[in-house]
Amino acid sequence: MPELREQDAADDPLRQFRAWLEDERLDNVALATATAEGAPSVRMVLLKDITERGLTFFTGYESRKGGELAANPRAALLLYWPALGRQVRVEGAVQRIDPAESDAYWTTRPGGSRVSAAASPQSRVVADRAELERRVADVRGRYGDEPPRPETWGGFRLEPVVWEFWQHRDDRLHDRLRYRRDGESWVRERLAP
Repeated sequence: MPELREQDAADDPLRQFRAWLEDERLDNVALATATAEGAPSVRMVLLKDITERGLTFFTGYESRKGGELAANPRAALLLYWPALGRQVRVEGAVQRIDPAESDAYWTTRPGGSRVSAAASPQSRVVADRAELERRVADVRGRYGDEPPRPETWGGFRLEPVVWEFWQHRDDRLHDRLRYRRDGESWVRERLAP
């Protein structure tokens, strides 16, 4: 496995992350949230935007994760590349993105995905699969494959305060570099495995 050395790592964590993204496509992203009382939960999400402003994903605002983020607007992401023996952890505050950004992304989604998102009472108990299929048929009957974006669906952006880059090494002597926010700049530190 390649080394992750301070002298080779970027000074900025976003540049380092983008360099790793060039090595292999990213499919495995876990989002951890917690209730106001601190009870954690984790699930896989799709990242749709990675910029200097943060990492953006979309969901139902009334879903479990949406409710947890409303009550406790902090989260962590874990991004994993098993073939390369790499992972990145990102921690930070989370906030809803501007509705216009959610609208813009909504129009790029496949019609079936929009219909499903508009029809689903995400994270709520439903009687059975037939209920979901009835909801989908109702949305399709009203809008075809182009329903408007529900006000209860949109994006969240995690604004990083900590990035940790982990590279597998033999004998469990892994490389770990952490970047933590210090005012407007980043401090890079090596962590013991």
